[in-house]
Amino acid sequence: MSSMELPVNSSEQALEFVDSCALPTTWANFTMHAFIEPSTGKEHIALSLGDVASGEPVLARIHSECLTGDALFSKRCDCGPQLELAMQKIAAEGRGVILYLRQEGRGIGLLAKVQAYHLQDEGADTVEANQRLGFAADLRSYSLCDPMLKHLGISSVKLMTNNPRKIAALQNMQVHVDEQIPLIIARNPYNERYLATKATKLGHMLSPDL
Repeated sequence: MSSMELPVNSSEQALEFVDSCALPTTWANFTMHAFIEPSTGKEHIALSLGDVASGEPVLARIHSECLTGDALFSKRCDCGPQLELAMQKIAAEGRGVILYLRQEGRGIGLLAKVQAYHLQDEGADTVEANQRLGFAADLRSYSLCDPMLKHLGISSVKLMTNNPRKIAALQNMQVHVDEQIPLIIARNPYNERYLATKATKLGHMLSPDL
């Protein structure tokens, strides 16, 4: 197993590349790249397809971990369907990357997320629930995208997102965002208020009443 330390903007952070392997999926045969933050023990991955280091803009998705949506098929959010759609779009293009960051519950962790869901069951929206638990509305950081993208040789992306914070974060890292591609997921009775709150309180590029 090979490893090397990758630089990040903060001197207090380090990201270590661990190894890569093939990952055949329903849509394409990706390459999975594993990274670890020694300071926290958190493990992150990138999925790449095709030649992403050619210098041409790369179809990309920054995806924060959502166990309930990604693995348990929850209808309370749009996370799982967004990840699936991103993989499908990359497979169709034959080239792209997904950065999968371990930031469950917009950074509050899985156990606190369960508590936040309980508060939502009682009437709070997703932002209010986090705040009642003593957290900010969104604690995620995208600083680790910088060394991950540098490791993969990517400097320009076509970013699949509805979140302007992700675009701003990449631009601050001097990563060129050539295009913003929406990932709009159908609403259902369980995620309708969640998606409206993302638009009105978190600034996501969604219609509050779509």
